Amino acid sequence: MHYAIAREGALKLKEISHVHAEGLPCGELRHGSNALVDENLTVVVLATHDLADPDSMLRYEKTIAVLEYVKSRGGKAIAVATEDDPRIRALTEQTIPVPAAPELITPLLEVIPLQLFAYHFGVLNGCDVDQPRNLVKAVVTE
Repeated sequence: MHYAIAREGALKLKEISHVHAEGLPCGELRHGSNALVDENLTVVVLATHDLADPDSMLRYEKTIAVLEYVKSRGGKAIAVATEDDPRIRALTEQTIPVPAAPELITPLLEVIPLQLFAYHFGVLNGCDVDQPRNLVKAVVTE
């Protein structure tokens, strides 16, 4: 479910800010995309976790490993992360905190900061965020 949110965040960056972005599961960075990791790359990571959910904690540990990899190669990271998480703050340039929540609720908490990030990124880069270029409605009514 976090993969879907990552893809949504990437889509918003493309639509509003006119930059290339991809949403990837955390383990897939090392399958080709790792060639892009250098001091010019900024990775936006979903790093929330639910301490009561073993699967959530496994995903979180894999996310930590990805952040360590990015940092070791000179890349930069911004994380949407569970508030007050010192491990994430140590590995990122910026952290966007969200409240701790059960695993099934965290995607709702992650998507809004990603949308706001895309919006502000677009504004800072001079994009018309109210009328993105070449954006066509998927549903046309007659």
